Amino acid sequence: MDAFEAISLPEPSASSGKRHFTVAEANRALVLVRRVVADIVNNYRELCQLRDSYQLKSQVAGTDAAEQTRRRYIDLADRLSELRIELDAIGCELKDFDMGLVDFPSRRHGREVYLCWKLGEQAIAYWHDTKSGYDSRKPL
Repeated sequence: MDAFEAISLPEPSASSGKRHFTVAEANRALVLVRRVVADIVNNYRELCQLRDSYQLKSQVAGTDAAEQTRRRYIDLADRLSELRIELDAIGCELKDFDMGLVDFPSRRHGREVYLCWKLGEQAIAYWHDTKSGYDSRKPL
């Protein structure tokens, strides 16, 4: 079994105690969400590099180098879990580690929807149905 198969990142999923955001509330939350998501994206990219590095080191280098890489990987995976918990506490849902895609549960015209934001966007400007995703988002 690959050492990295034993470590799994938490799956992006709906929060248990779901709150509903207005656009204004979601935009205010972005002050913190933006920083947390930037850390998630950076840590996730490093995690992917470490996985690739480990595979190479375990085949070519000594076990010490591979073990150091594995330990760093575990530390980063733990950090990503902590960051996900921060987002869950805010009430938003991380949908993509690589893009930094986040949904904020909301209501629009009496039905449940997601306000959609991704790292690099200045404010909440899109929404989509709960059964669709990023590709189906519409301007507010």
